[in-house]
Amino acid sequence: MRQKKRISAVDIRSFSSGANLFFNIFLAIFALSCLFPFFFIIIISLTKESDLTLFGYQFWPKNFSIASYVYLKQFGSQVVQSLFVTVFITVVGTIMNTLFSATYAYAISRKDFRYRRFFTIFALISMLFVPGMVPTYLIVTQMLNLRDNIWALILPMAFGVWNVLIMRTFYMTQVPDAIIESARIDGAGELRIFSSIVIPLSVPGIATISLFTALAYWNDWMNALLYINSDNLVPLQYLLVRIQNNMAALVKAATQGASVGAAAAQIPTEGTRMAMVVIATLPIALTYPFFQKYFVKGMTIGGVKG
Repeated sequence: MRQKKRISAVDIRSFSSGANLFFNIFLAIFALSCLFPFFFIIIISLTKESDLTLFGYQFWPKNFSIASYVYLKQFGSQVVQSLFVTVFITVVGTIMNTLFSATYAYAISRKDFRYRRFFTIFALISMLFVPGMVPTYLIVTQMLNLRDNIWALILPMAFGVWNVLIMRTFYMTQVPDAIIESARIDGAGELRIFSSIVIPLSVPGIATISLFTALAYWNDWMNALLYINSDNLVPLQYLLVRIQNNMAALVKAATQGASVGAAAAQIPTEGTRMAMVVIATLPIALTYPFFQKYFVKGMTIGGVKG
């Protein structure tokens, strides 16, 4: 009987090891499949335009070419300027959004805050009933007078209700009330408690909303379309939209036999589109590994209040 139990335990351990190996292989394949589209885009951006026309998209092209990046090189100074603008608004906007969201969430997460219910409902109403583009445009351009101003790209997204809700749940589940009460007994004020106790305990949650916010700022181009006319303030994403539109106009002129047709016919349209995707995606993708461990923990921790 003991021998049977011993064999059963060995079989269970073997099955468990085999199952772990299977799921590890499956997840590795799944992770590679997620990276495959971006790798494929890089390959297409380095493919000769004539090969794309003749053979379509290929995983390994017959002829490599950097013509797409050479074409984008003529916008080199503007790309650098737009990249600087994008990095600036991403960094400043992320800091402001994270600071405002984290402090607001901390206030409404405290049970001893008298007006926590009012400010919670106020935040939810602002998320559910969005005023729309026209009122927002009038506020930014008429009331705040931010047309052709770098702050027009930052302030409209400087506060996120969704981030507030994430941090509120995080505070309520991961910051024990006993620690805060002990700090108050020791004479610490609310600012000292928040900066010295709450923030160190909330790094995963803060990193999570920071990543969400940084992605939103990095990918935003609509605010630039609405509020920016100066070339010195054009962010990277909106510059790529402009290049795409100019390229489409040149190609259309070429098909209609305009005077610019010969030059437009040499534009590597498909490769350039993919090169723009690489330029827009690669910088923010390289920052993700630094947030990954905090991002996973911030999304999973506090899911069940215990």
